[in-house]
Amino acid sequence: MKHPMVYLLIQVYFNYMSSPTQIVKNKSQVPIFAIITLAIIFVVGLFVVGYDQGHIFSVVLGESAYEDLYIHELTHDMRHAAGFPCH
Repeated sequence: MKHPMVYLLIQVYFNYMSSPTQIVKNKSQVPIFAIITLAIIFVVGLFVVGYDQGHIFSVVLGESAYEDLYIHELTHDMRHAAGFPCH
């Protein structure tokens, strides 16, 4: 008399081995949403590093932001390294 668990394992093994299996490789592409998001981040970063002369903080600080240039001073060396003139 066979044990029911052993019989079940043998049956599962032979059914698994006898059935054909197909391996499917999914070639997923980068979603367009991710590309657009990264492009927006790049453009905003380029503006902040290369061209901002107080524009971002002027919304909060008003005209004094154009005199203090907080972001300009923060990214000053990076501007020169990237080739942006700022003087």
